[in-house]
Amino acid sequence: MKKKVLLLGGAGFIGYNIGKYLAENRDYDLTIADNFARGKQDELFNALVAEHSIKVVEGDYTDPKTYDQLDETYDQVYMLASVVGVDNANSIPHEIIRINTALIYNTLEWVRRSKIGKVLFTSTSECYAGTIDAFGYKIPTPEEVPLCIEDISHPRFTYAVTKMLGESGFLNYARILGFETTIVRYHNVYGPRMGFKHVIPHLVVRFRKGEEPFKVYGHDQTRSFCYITDAVEGTVLAMEQPGTNGQIYHIGTEEEISIGDLIHFTGDLMKFTGSYENAPTYPGSVSRRCPDITKARTQLGFEPRVDWKTGLTQTINWYNSYLEEGNKVYE
Repeated sequence: MKKKVLLLGGAGFIGYNIGKYLAENRDYDLTIADNFARGKQDELFNALVAEHSIKVVEGDYTDPKTYDQLDETYDQVYMLASVVGVDNANSIPHEIIRINTALIYNTLEWVRRSKIGKVLFTSTSECYAGTIDAFGYKIPTPEEVPLCIEDISHPRFTYAVTKMLGESGFLNYARILGFETTIVRYHNVYGPRMGFKHVIPHLVVRFRKGEEPFKVYGHDQTRSFCYITDAVEGTVLAMEQPGTNGQIYHIGTEEEISIGDLIHFTGDLMKFTGSYENAPTYPGSVSRRCPDITKARTQLGFEPRVDWKTGLTQTINWYNSYLEEGNKVYE
């Protein structure tokens, strides 16, 4: 009998790619639940659904009644639904709090009254955004890092606060109610079809507009970027490997690069011949972040395969083609 798998938030960037991976590599009965406010029902999504007979349940999952449209039993639930993006956090922090808190609570209460084998909750490296700068915690950073933000009033951290809530909520509901759960913390996942509210597609748009001089915000800050195919494989391993109940895994790479390096390489790909000018970083942005993925390597068998230059080239080429075909910028 096929495993029943629900992707809650399965039309978004990571959700769509997990659905594609599972449809092409597993014989599962897949359902995607989404409100399609951010995840596009584009040709790629529609083709995936049609080819693999994926059930789609559209609705507003901040409303608990919407969950009545779902089945009462699933073997696996990927909880991906949330509002993300630094721009959104700075511009609509109240909606980040409202929407993400409602999605977490409603999902937990739905799990309480349903028969769910295992839930994987997708979290973020933003949960320890302040720890390294404030306390000098080590880099690469392992999962036992204390979670910390630097300024509770700053809108930049509303997303992180909701993800901390989700981690605590799913781990504690699971312990009390008896279902399995695993947490993955993503570290700067990128790739084609990720929207335009993230750093890499944002750079493409700026280069195409001919910005001169090109401002390099946070040039000396460092990050590690994880290509979407690696993130998907790590996520599925965390869901399917035995012995992962109650565990947290950092999903990313240990290739730490500066934002300056990222921008200059993107400029080369965009055939930019102008000048660059270093500029102050965005408020609330941390100076360094790079995960220690030893735990994911040893317990899951996770090993990133795509180096940042290869992944960035593929992503930039996709966005250029998308825009040159006359498509519009979207969230």
